[in-house]
Amino acid sequence: MTKVVIALLGGIAATAGTGAAAQELNLICSADVVICERLVQEFEGSHQIDVNMVRLSSGEAYAKVRAEGRNPQTDLWWGGTGDPHLQAAADGLTAEYESPMLAELQPWAVAQAETSGYRSVGVYSGALGWGYNTEIFEQRGLTAPACWADLLNPELAGEIQLADPNSSGTAYTAIATLVQLMGEDEAFAYFKALNANVSQYTKSGSAPVKAAARAEAGLGIVFMHDAVAQAEEGFPIAVVAPCEGTGYEIGSMSMIEGAQNPDEATVFYDWVLSAEVQSIMPEAGSYQIPSNKAATAPEAAPDLADIKLIDYDFAEYGSAERRSELLARWGAEIGGVAAQ
Repeated sequence: MTKVVIALLGGIAATAGTGAAAQELNLICSADVVICERLVQEFEGSHQIDVNMVRLSSGEAYAKVRAEGRNPQTDLWWGGTGDPHLQAAADGLTAEYESPMLAELQPWAVAQAETSGYRSVGVYSGALGWGYNTEIFEQRGLTAPACWADLLNPELAGEIQLADPNSSGTAYTAIATLVQLMGEDEAFAYFKALNANVSQYTKSGSAPVKAAARAEAGLGIVFMHDAVAQAEEGFPIAVVAPCEGTGYEIGSMSMIEGAQNPDEATVFYDWVLSAEVQSIMPEAGSYQIPSNKAATAPEAAPDLADIKLIDYDFAEYGSAERRSELLARWGAEIGGVAAQ
């Protein structure tokens, strides 16, 4: 294997070639595809490493990593909610690695690493909420919802979209959030009532607010930064943080145990944790809070200090047992209702 030599060019790690053919990195990216493509472009532009990237939602990514457990085809998994990353860590599917960049990261990003036994790390954060189409609400005389309870208003029948938690980390975060906010039985009663207002359960976590932006739905339950991204593109989307309180994600990154290209994965891992790289992400429409303390956060990013956040228990709700229990209950009680 060609040795990877790391040099610092403008503060961003780059590899120095040895004349050999470019090396490879097999990457799963669980963020918006525009963000994924920008990361690959920047990395390949400063490294002699070719990236084979596939974009998958968090639940799909976990399923792929698990299915490949005995013969990993993936080297690195970047982005997506932290819960499935923690489950992969608990399953022994991801590799232990303490990056030298940890000292530069926000406490919540380091806490994710510690919780996972250093098999994952936080790369960004964002709160759960929704975005609604102000033009649709005005045209139809609908009341703008400010609280979780407001989403049950019968006038919103057919106006709401939410992702399927089996494929989407965003939707799983919604389940875990309301379970912690209300209690488990109460949360599932809420989702049963909400089902009357849901027109579609999407595959992707950001799809509901994109549908609202295109006037295909009135409202999408999403991470607030995904709603901000649509508003920043000029769509009539208002962004809401629920009045009762809400959960949040720690978007994470994990190297795969038994990866074919561990050296290349390590190079990408350290590179993407740098302040320089994280500061360019708003150019790709990323409005999450970056994990590097020195990175420049997007001006339009929701300020977590202004949002009523619950004390989200990442260890419990990222555990394989708890996640499996909640997804099974969703399938039995909500999935069946939605399919009728």
